[in-house]
Formats: sequence, C-alpha cells, structure tokens
Amino acid sequence: MRVFRGWDTRTLHLKDSERVEAIAPVIVSASRRTDIPAFYVEWFVERLRAGYVKWVNPFSGTGQCVSFAKTRAIVFWSKNPRPLMPHLAEVDRRGIGYYLQFTLNDYEAEGLEPNLPSLAERIETFCELSGGVGRSKVIWRYDPLLLTDRLGLDQLVERVTRVGERIHPFAEKLVIAFADIGRYAKVRTRLRRFAQGCRELSPEEMRVFAEKFVTATRAWGLNVATCAEAIDLEDLGIEKNRCIDDGLLARLFPEDAELLRFLGPVEARHRLKDKGQRKECGCIVSKDIGAYDTCPHLCGYCYAHSSEAAVHAAASRHRPAGESLS
Repeated sequence: MRVFRGWDTRTLHLKDSERVEAIAPVIVSASRRTDIPAFYVEWFVERLRAGYVKWVNPFSGTGQCVSFAKTRAIVFWSKNPRPLMPHLAEVDRRGIGYYLQFTLNDYEAEGLEPNLPSLAERIETFCELSGGVGRSKVIWRYDPLLLTDRLGLDQLVERVTRVGERIHPFAEKLVIAFADIGRYAKVRTRLRRFAQGCRELSPEEMRVFAEKFVTATRAWGLNVATCAEAIDLEDLGIEKNRCIDDGLLARLFPEDAELLRFLGPVEARHRLKDKGQRKECGCIVSKDIGAYDTCPHLCGYCYAHSSEAAVHAAASRHRPAGESLS
C-alpha cells in the first residue's frame, strides 16, 4: 500500500525572476498555531490571491514556500471567525472547500480568555456563520476542559450545557479536549499566576464529565468526540475525532475529483495519518501555515504563545502584505 511521502512541489516565479521550489499541499490548516480568521484575514486573503505563502519552521528556523496551486480544502481554526466571514465568498469563488473548527468556551468568570468578544457575541457569530455556510461546516469545540478552585465538575458540565443549549441547533458535532497542563511548563507557570487552582481533570473525572454531559444532552442528537485523548469513551457514544477529517471532507465535497483522488479509498486512508501530531491525534495530513507567538487572544491555557511580550513583538513585525505571517 502506498504511503504518504510528502506533498507535490511547484516552481514559483517570484520578484526579480527568482525561482523557488514550493510544496503544494492539498489540505491547508489555518491554523492550529494562531487565530488567522480573527487577526490575520487581510494577510490570508492577500496570500491566497498571490498563490503562495512563506512559512518558517518554528523549531529549525528554516523557511519554506507553500503554494496554493493544488489546495482543495482549508480547515480554519478560530475563537472569533467573524472577520473571516465576509471573505468566505472569495474562497468559494476560487473553488476551494473549507470548514471551521470554532472553539466556543465559557471561561469569562475565570478571565482565561482575556481578549475575546463576549460569550453572547461569540454565540451570535456561531449561529450566524452556521446559518450562512451550513451546520456541517462549523464544528463546535470546547477546548480545553479544565477545573479550578471555584469551577467544579458539576459546574463545568453546566457551563458546557448552557452554551450547547444556545448553539446545538446550529452544529452537528461537538469536539471536547481535556486540558493537558502538565505537558507544557510555560502553561503551568502562566496558570499559577491566575491563582485559581487551574488543573486538569483526572481520568476518573473525565469519565464522570462525559457521563453527565451525555445524559444531559442526549436529546440534542449532537455527535460528540474527543480530540487527541488517550481515554476511551466510545461506550458512551463519544468517538475519537479527526479534526482534519478525511470522512468529513469527502462528505462535504463529493464532487471534487482532485480531493477525492488524494484521499483515496476509505480502507487506505490510514496512510494519510499526520505523523507530526501526537500519537492520539487522528488527523490526516495537512500543511499548517500559522506561526507560534502571534495570537493576541493570549488565553491563559494556550501552549502556542510563550509570553505576552513575544506576541506583541510579533504583532509589531506583522505586515498584511508580507509573504509570511511574522
């Protein structure tokens, strides 16, 4: 069975007759590392029109050109996609499919998401977006699920349920992710400054949360899935998710022959697993065009920024007409 060995390439002809070899991904992620729909829409649209973006590997510092010549689908990730909404028609005109991972949490009382619009505004955005593009294209994420000294397990179930009461008619799926604070020293240090006892759920608490939430929301008919979790909750009807999802892409865009050719038959899609993600992650391969330390949401639990100063420095360097994000 053929395995995925990398994206095709294209030769780009840049300014001053410069020729550059670029990878040409079929699926683009925009982005796990930062909120492009909320903060960098102008840049994204300019790069889409230019046909390529320059991306810098955050670990090696090596630059890479990414061509949109073969892109058939974009997966957007956002906590506030309203700035993107007026530009989705252009993505449609270019014949590129898309769906959105919309993280909609309620940590207003804890102040963990300091630079987001109000919960009421975000709920309104979710409903309006889903009404415009279709509920199958807007995935509700509650990510991460965490506890504090004042936010216990029952209260967390109530929080998620209250949000769901408003938006479940506009969603097909909820993806939950349990906080993984221990993995990132910078997150542990940052959360200690909140002095609220922010902590992860134990495996036992994860199961109790799932049981109570499923019981409370069974009538909604919402598909619930976990993101990159080792715990198995399938006996409760909670599957393991693929956020970059071959099945969803095939269902949303069944007429896109190039996309379907890349995905291949269902029984062979294990070859497309993204080996760059955690072992528990079910995503298929995509090319993420975002950059760390560039998201001004500055959420307290976020692993994708090292400090407020680093984010402000990146914001000062950003140019909407630039080839790279930062």
